[in-house]
Amino acid sequence: MLELAVKSLIAYLVGSLMGALLLGACKGVDIRELGSGNAGGTNALRTQGKLFAAGVVVIDVAKGWLAAAWLPLATLPGIPADPALAREWLVLACATAVVVGHVYPVWFEFRGGKGAATLIGVLLAAAPRAVAPALAVWLIVALASGYVGLSTMCAAIAVPFVLAWQRPPDPLLLGFAIAMALFVVYTHRTNIARMRAGTESRARRLWLLRSRTAVR
Repeated sequence: MLELAVKSLIAYLVGSLMGALLLGACKGVDIRELGSGNAGGTNALRTQGKLFAAGVVVIDVAKGWLAAAWLPLATLPGIPADPALAREWLVLACATAVVVGHVYPVWFEFRGGKGAATLIGVLLAAAPRAVAPALAVWLIVALASGYVGLSTMCAAIAVPFVLAWQRPPDPLLLGFAIAMALFVVYTHRTNIARMRAGTESRARRLWLLRSRTAVR
């Protein structure tokens, strides 16, 4: 249990290293005070530009991959490997912790992002075959609706279906994917409220399937 507790804590702390806030500190801005107030890639793009947003996404994806791919296998001083602990459980515990850390970062007053980019990093390590279909769903929904938040939720929801389609399905990984999909929907609850109110902004450059009379 010591290995599980320590590595999960490290994963959470790594997740708390927010790309948007770290780069924002270097630039002298806090993007939580700008735009939508979210410390994620979309708000970074809207308020700080493409280069800044790209840096944010790289950091947030990389920490998800690091927590799920490297940390469970790492040998830590004074922390022996627990022979009774299945490695798959450890991977998914670290994966969950890093995503939660991204959303509720201890270093930044528990005000973080919405977990999507870090979840991509986790999936690259734990379920790489689900990444391309999820990104395809994201793109299709973005082209059809222009809503980045809706696209992200649909992509997260698609992951369990992709994993369930694989044979044989991995029940533990599938359960993790379902939990993460629900969590991503929860973190986008303000987007859902704005879409219902008709006030959610659209990414007009992505919204290619809009009608000519469509308005923002």
